[in-house]
Amino acid sequence: MKAIVYEGANHIAVKDVPMPKIPEGWALVRVSHAGICGTDLNIYAGTHPRAKAPLVIGHEFSGVMAEDAPGLLKGTRVTVYPLLSCGTCEPCKTGNTHVCNTLGLLGIDCDGGMAEYVACPVDKIVPLPDLVSDKVAAFVEPIAVAVHALRETGFVPGDNAIVLGAGTIGIATAITLRKFGASDVIISETDKARAKLAEGLGFRVIDPAKEDLHTFASKTCKAGGFDWVYDCAGVQAVADVLLDLVKVRGHIVIVASYKKPAAMPLFKGMAKETDFRFCRVYRMKDFEIAVSMAQDPDYEKIITHVLPADEAQKGFDLLFTKGTGAVKVMFQF
Repeated sequence: MKAIVYEGANHIAVKDVPMPKIPEGWALVRVSHAGICGTDLNIYAGTHPRAKAPLVIGHEFSGVMAEDAPGLLKGTRVTVYPLLSCGTCEPCKTGNTHVCNTLGLLGIDCDGGMAEYVACPVDKIVPLPDLVSDKVAAFVEPIAVAVHALRETGFVPGDNAIVLGAGTIGIATAITLRKFGASDVIISETDKARAKLAEGLGFRVIDPAKEDLHTFASKTCKAGGFDWVYDCAGVQAVADVLLDLVKVRGHIVIVASYKKPAAMPLFKGMAKETDFRFCRVYRMKDFEIAVSMAQDPDYEKIITHVLPADEAQKGFDLLFTKGTGAVKVMFQF
């Protein structure tokens, strides 16, 4: 079968590989679409601590059942909850399998979805409603990240929010905030193409290189800051301003994965009694909610490129090159 294979730092190849072996309790899915995630970019760069070459990457994908499985007939359209939990550690035993002490993912700890076929645990395969296309079904995973960020931290309808970063997760979070009843959602982004995409979705976008965010928050919000601040960028420049943007007793949620340690003026958080929260991936319930929410056409607009699998290198180059306008890049098999 054809697969996109990570072969070492800055080296991927499209090649023929053997069909997956199917362990007990797993089933075979024929892949339709697979998206490139920020984690896949880290794998490609050779900086992911667990991903070892050779590896079929990809944990955002959709497809159809290639064979019958318990509760799933051959031909059923599906997406896949890609987390691999041990089931025996304390988090798993207390209902928190998404933060398993040894959490793994398809496409990182075993071969993933950037291939014509992928083996998946049967209990992680999620059927799709007819109104969700194969393309958007491969985007359910990023939507689930946004859903989890709101549900896990207790977002309150009617509150306002600012989202820092208009990448895939940032825009998905902004759309999800709107669907969850936010009174106002602002996005901060310096990249012109991404800002234009967000504006096309109806969001007000602030360029922090041109406008001081602290001053903007003070003038825009009656409380002097936002109820909720979502960090979907994960860089020092954003860490520098998070506590300036939030109101007294407001909420900061770290959605992005910081690649480098960041410094923060923590006394500002103490002075405001700021609620500081982190979130990681998603629960199965978040994923199921994301499947139903994927019917909103706004999410599909985040998918800027769909390429044939043979153009794997082009797909990664789009995301590593500034000014391409690429946000979510997918491959079609």
